[in-house]
Amino acid sequence: MSQNTITLAQAQQWAKNWRDNPNPSVIAFLIPEVDLTQVIAEKETVNVRTYLGIDDENNCKLMIVGVDESGNDLIDDAKGQYIYDMSSACKPDCDVNSPLFNI
Repeated sequence: MSQNTITLAQAQQWAKNWRDNPNPSVIAFLIPEVDLTQVIAEKETVNVRTYLGIDDENNCKLMIVGVDESGNDLIDDAKGQYIYDMSSACKPDCDVNSPLFNI
């Protein structure tokens, strides 16, 4: 399994938690470069898709998956197609000087 990945079951639970939360306080995510380069390097990946979730500690998460040329998510551990997440949410991990933060 690649660095910074989570299981499909964990991703499904986090996504459900997000959808059940009516007012999340997150306005942005900081994504590690390693997550992006690993997902882009996966076989068949031509795009990436992100899903929002909330983990068991109530932290907001951004999950990243590869997408093939037909628009299908590429999630198959046996093929090296993983769900990536080591993102950190803003708030609290924010650039408070960003013009996108101060609106």
